[in-house]
Amino acid sequence: MLIAQLKSFFMVARIGSVTQAAKRLGLSQPTITAQIRALEEAYGVELFHRGGRRLALSDAGLALLPRVEALVQQETEIDFFLRHSGDLRTGSLRIGATAPYYVLDLIRRFSARYPAIDVTVEMGNSQEVLNALQEYRVDVAMSSQCVDDPRLSRLLLGVDPLVLVVHRTHPLAGQAEVTPAMLAGCRLLMREAGSTTRIATEQMLAQANISPGSQMEIGSRESIREAVIRNLGVSVIALHEVPSHPDLHVLRFTGGAPQLHEYLYCLRERRDARLIDAFVAMAVPAGQQTPGRATAVQ
Repeated sequence: MLIAQLKSFFMVARIGSVTQAAKRLGLSQPTITAQIRALEEAYGVELFHRGGRRLALSDAGLALLPRVEALVQQETEIDFFLRHSGDLRTGSLRIGATAPYYVLDLIRRFSARYPAIDVTVEMGNSQEVLNALQEYRVDVAMSSQCVDDPRLSRLLLGVDPLVLVVHRTHPLAGQAEVTPAMLAGCRLLMREAGSTTRIATEQMLAQANISPGSQMEIGSRESIREAVIRNLGVSVIALHEVPSHPDLHVLRFTGGAPQLHEYLYCLRERRDARLIDAFVAMAVPAGQQTPGRATAVQ
């Protein structure tokens, strides 16, 4: 019980939100709140100052946090050791990914080579999957964010230009190419905050000093796809991720467009673990360091 209470405390302290901590831990909000209250009452301490929408750590909470973080890391290290101690005939690999386009091909090759290994995939935006990696909830992560962190090992998987996707009846569909200025009168469908595609799109528009006609935030690629199919707006998407559909029309930007780089990350301290090493090897086939293929960068 104490371990569960401490893990709830750790996640709330790290994120600052009971709601988000509950999602990360797969628990209900009342359960998280009850566990932290029970911990405080059992030891007669106040771990958080409660005021406003975000919880702030008390002095006792600040002193406790590094101790609990070490405990959580030790627990995950034990779990990691047990899951990766086999000879690749048993075990499990947890993957975080932003989209299916890169990860599914790697999983197909990995599973063909190691069919007895269980694989689970957690989807999210770039920041979410990197958080999951650093919180030990996944073993490897695929993200479009280029993060320079000494704790992380990074591998370049591929590069994609951003393109504009419109409905086939949209006025821009008849263009051969578009410029950022042409988005001035359009309703732009955007990913949620934290999405690398959104960040790159906003930077492109800012550099061109362009504001779209209006914006609609939609939290997944699949939902944006359906919205464009229904002609609710246009969206900027990485070329590799554009779904095939007769109602969708793809337009390249003149003069080149921002490019998204897809990376494979793992914790450097775990890079040589058998399952992680075997999965990374699927991304870098021996003797095939050619343009367009995965390239080691760190």
